[in-house]
Amino acid sequence: MQAFLCFRCSKIWFFSHLFVPLQRFISKNTIKVRDYNDMLRIAVQSKGRLFEDTINLLTEADIKISASRRTLLVQSSNFPLEVLYLRDDDIPQSVASGVADIGVVGENEFVERHEDAEVISRLGFSKCRLSLAIPKSIDYPGLEWFNGKKIATSYPYILRRFLEEKGINADIHVITGSVEISPGIGLADGIFDIVSSGSTLVSNNLSEVEVVMQSEALLIANKNLSEDKRQILADMLFRFEAVKQAEDKKYVRMNAPKAKLKEIIEVLPGLKSPTIIPLADEEWCSVHTVLDQKRFWEIIGKLKELGAQGILVTPIEKMIL
Repeated sequence: MQAFLCFRCSKIWFFSHLFVPLQRFISKNTIKVRDYNDMLRIAVQSKGRLFEDTINLLTEADIKISASRRTLLVQSSNFPLEVLYLRDDDIPQSVASGVADIGVVGENEFVERHEDAEVISRLGFSKCRLSLAIPKSIDYPGLEWFNGKKIATSYPYILRRFLEEKGINADIHVITGSVEISPGIGLADGIFDIVSSGSTLVSNNLSEVEVVMQSEALLIANKNLSEDKRQILADMLFRFEAVKQAEDKKYVRMNAPKAKLKEIIEVLPGLKSPTIIPLADEEWCSVHTVLDQKRFWEIIGKLKELGAQGILVTPIEKMIL
């Protein structure tokens, strides 16, 4: 289990070889604090779910940002990063033009704006989809239903490309704001819009009939970043990866009978190999490992059957492989 683990309860870094003297460990493994000559600017949506998810990620990565959005540009107090708050549809152009160095933006907005920026990472949050929807009262026969129909959307580029690929000739009506009300007021026959839970469609008596694309948050970057800024970006991504690796993971410690140790180890799907520590009672040992939340209760049950006792479970804040 070659990994560094950080626990929420103690903020102490643990290493798999627990018998290595702490002083030697720190001298060999501590990352030297860098002297940065530049500041990286990240464009972030000024409100909404994507804003909240992005700030949560920065917080988990120990990058401190002021919670106030009254200021357009906010500097981190402990990392060479400044946050530029923008509308989501302005972020791709701001990054491509160099107003911001990097940005967090929904894949739907990035594809719609088709700006010349580099996709650095798929962040795995703020997931949604872009779909076609029509009134529930209509018996939908298939995509050909949209031939000659009027479709309201805020994403004309993505919709037009999709319809052309499928050979559908429809009238695209571009609007901003509440697209979902368009069929109800006679403005359009159907809509093409973002769908998350689908509750907005239901409340407007609409039925989702075609999923055109899946979307999630992307980290994008200007293609002409300086070497200093690319180094800052690399250090930030290192932190993001540590947070991501710890998602849905639990650090588990237990006392196990040595007579059952081989069977217990076979049950554990740890990173590489669990840590085994002898106890005062020579017939027992302590076993430390990392478990995935998805299989947690299944594995804990098997460990109990094999005689494991005193099982202690700790959330993992960060994990560096």
